[in-house]
Amino acid sequence: MQYDFLRQFQTRMKKVGAYAVLFKNSLAKTTWKTYGFEESFEQVNLLFSVLLYIMESSLKEEPCTMDDIANFIDQLNLSVYQKALSYEEAKELANFIVDVVFCNEGRPMYFESYNYEKKGYEPIHISFIANEIVYLEEGVRRTSYSLTDAGYELMLSTLEVDRHLQLTIQEMVFKLHLEKATYDKAVDDVKRIFDLLRMQCQRIEGDMRKIRQNALLYSAKDYQERIEQDLTMIQETKTKFLGYRENIKHRVEELEEKDIAIQKLMDDERENLQHLKTIEQYLNRALDEHQRILNSHFDLKILYGKELEGLIQMSGIRRFNFRTELYDVLLKKPDVLESMDDFLRPLWMRPLHKTYDLTKSFAPQRPLYKRKKEEEFFETFEEESFEEFMDEQKRQRLIRYKESLCLILSFVIKSGSLELNELKEQLTPQDIQVLIPTVEIFKEIVIELLQAKEIDIEQLKREQLERTFEQTLEFQLNRCLLDVLEESFINQQIQKIEVMRTKENEVVRFEEVVDENGWKKSIQCSNIRFEVS
Repeated sequence: MQYDFLRQFQTRMKKVGAYAVLFKNSLAKTTWKTYGFEESFEQVNLLFSVLLYIMESSLKEEPCTMDDIANFIDQLNLSVYQKALSYEEAKELANFIVDVVFCNEGRPMYFESYNYEKKGYEPIHISFIANEIVYLEEGVRRTSYSLTDAGYELMLSTLEVDRHLQLTIQEMVFKLHLEKATYDKAVDDVKRIFDLLRMQCQRIEGDMRKIRQNALLYSAKDYQERIEQDLTMIQETKTKFLGYRENIKHRVEELEEKDIAIQKLMDDERENLQHLKTIEQYLNRALDEHQRILNSHFDLKILYGKELEGLIQMSGIRRFNFRTELYDVLLKKPDVLESMDDFLRPLWMRPLHKTYDLTKSFAPQRPLYKRKKEEEFFETFEEESFEEFMDEQKRQRLIRYKESLCLILSFVIKSGSLELNELKEQLTPQDIQVLIPTVEIFKEIVIELLQAKEIDIEQLKREQLERTFEQTLEFQLNRCLLDVLEESFINQQIQKIEVMRTKENEVVRFEEVVDENGWKKSIQCSNIRFEVS
């Protein structure tokens, strides 16, 4: 080839083709003017806003129905574009954007790219979004939309950074912000890191879907690149994230020790403490995504090998004509029907599993909705048991949080106002064990209450009706308070809870309380005043 700079031209055209197809489906349509979007820049801005909304839902693994997209466009129009659109027109516009612009009315979309090495045009398939059937509350059946690989590449290309370098660059920026103690910016960094890892895992799942459809469409070169790039990324970043988590955990403990003692944190220190907790939470989730990516690679390897093995076996299958080989023979010799079961029985025989887990023989028999993979019987059993054990430990720990909060509120509600030293005098040794199940749990409850200062119960209830709290086994003060009030004080009309330090520098001391390791300790903290109204 004469011009070396034209090599791999198709790779560039794949990115350019996505923009070309998107603009072709959009800018040539007069439908936009029906809804007041006259200028092309308004149309393009709205298109990419909708793509980002679908991308955000895909990353969160949440359903994204046509009604959700219509609500998003309606809210965006009210706050930004301010076109004369009713909600029904916003819904029609959402249908137009998804069905016509993004999906080309269900017809496949191709972009012709010239291959300078083969001297001819090659079609590049373009697909921005995929859809699947989901069941919402009360069994309502809806179509949910998510981004495809081409959709992710389109959105990531707007950042002008190759997707395999984004994680490395984002990790460097995160490290600099940690060193400079700008924790508010570090929170945004760690959230973007988690999003990149989530996208990486979804790409692997997309590759697995492609292999299941047709393994020949997934080349050995694609598989090798996926394995090498992802495993190298995991190896380089996992050790760093573990180090970041330990440092942040140590810093959080320092601030909490300072706050539980008589000293009072400054506003900026209190804000930093909240940011550090958020960073620690997202680092834990990022490390979980590392493990999920690693497990997905093993699944991809097993699936790819199995599909290729199946294709090889199919090439060696001997085909025969059912009519000539079976029916005609039966018509000539009907007496062979007595032995027909010998002919048909092998068709219903399933191959034996290569491995067998003996512990399954003694376990309670339950119907299996998914057959376990042959090579993973022992590992999957042990991993699920460990996860169930850890979840149960977290549930028991959450119950102790609720019991401690319930005890505090039960005494405060009786008098309307109560100090911690007064509460201590009224408690029996058994009550103190409920109040302080462990030093760490009591410290976290006190710190969260002091940070909240004033809790509006009615507002929390309204927020619960308007949005669904994230299902988690971690301690969340607002969620825990609502559970305690709902379970224990149904008839009590509590509107507000206030928590503050008393003006006197009085210290409350608790003797012989245990920590997470079972060691008995003596702790002291500032006197705190609780008020309910």
